[in-house]
Amino acid sequence: MKKVLLVVALLGLVGAGAGAYYLRHTGPGLQVNTAAVTAGPVVDTVAATGALQAVTTVQVGSQVSGNIRALKADFNSIVRRGQVIAELDPSLFEAQLQQAKANLLKSQSDVERLRVTVEDSTRKLRRAEQLFARHLIAESDLEAAQVELKANQAQLQSSQAQVEQARASLTQSQVDLNHTIISAPIDGIVISRNVDVGQTVAASFQSPTLFVIAADLTKMQVNANIDEADIGRIRPGQRVRFRVDAYPAEEFIGTVSQIRLQPVVVQNVTTYATVIDVPNPQLKLKPGMTANVNVEVASRDHAVRVPNTALRFRPTVDMFAALNQAVPPELEPRARPGDGRPGAGGPGGRRMGA
Repeated sequence: MKKVLLVVALLGLVGAGAGAYYLRHTGPGLQVNTAAVTAGPVVDTVAATGALQAVTTVQVGSQVSGNIRALKADFNSIVRRGQVIAELDPSLFEAQLQQAKANLLKSQSDVERLRVTVEDSTRKLRRAEQLFARHLIAESDLEAAQVELKANQAQLQSSQAQVEQARASLTQSQVDLNHTIISAPIDGIVISRNVDVGQTVAASFQSPTLFVIAADLTKMQVNANIDEADIGRIRPGQRVRFRVDAYPAEEFIGTVSQIRLQPVVVQNVTTYATVIDVPNPQLKLKPGMTANVNVEVASRDHAVRVPNTALRFRPTVDMFAALNQAVPPELEPRARPGDGRPGAGGPGGRRMGA
């Protein structure tokens, strides 16, 4: 029994070694994938990424400082040109307007008073001239009357200038009061609101942005950044296909409308902004969405089409052997120096003597 077990163990070891040797030297079977050569349209595209935005966007700000008293528009509100969308507290500007009106009335009364003084000085000068002609007063009295008239006339002109200044101040106060009512400058939809009721806006150095209004979201644009290596192939009017993450199964169509000349350099990579017009009748596209753009730079309708993997395929000698096909001459192994064949320069080859 021990001899039988020993023989069985030896046979198992020999079988296992033979199987390992076979698997190591033969390996798995060769698999070849084939594809048919077809004829059809072929398109050469340039890929890029961009962001969607409205064609016309207006930032609505405040030209005066104050507290927000009322907001009459919110996000996604449709507004018309001239519609009131916000109001500032007008109490301070109303007080300034009343003060400007009072200053104007005071300046006008001063003008009337000085006009009467000038008329009186004019009569005194005429009387002095008559008396001087009859040698009833001295010449110095006549000169004093002339100086008094000129001084009153100068004061009258100064007062008239103050009236104009007061009138301008009144107009400015009225304009500031009107600016507390903020209206929509265009027809559109509110896409951003940056203030709340009770918030204070300061317009001392820069006009604060209260709202952002997009004119028409049925027509949008994609601002795509095209690499400098591909920008020479982009032309206005080229067709563009793009997708957005919100609708991964849907493809949108656009048209190149403008290639801007100002370069954009980010980490030593130069790109150029390309504007693409996009119709948006169903309002699916939203401002700020990221678009994966493919610009069609060239196309052929009836071209021979081969898969790209076939163009990158490089067969080996083993593949031809597995398919029982002849090996092309360019794949046959060439003789190398020192391989022992005649003419190879090895020990069995000929040597050139001196």
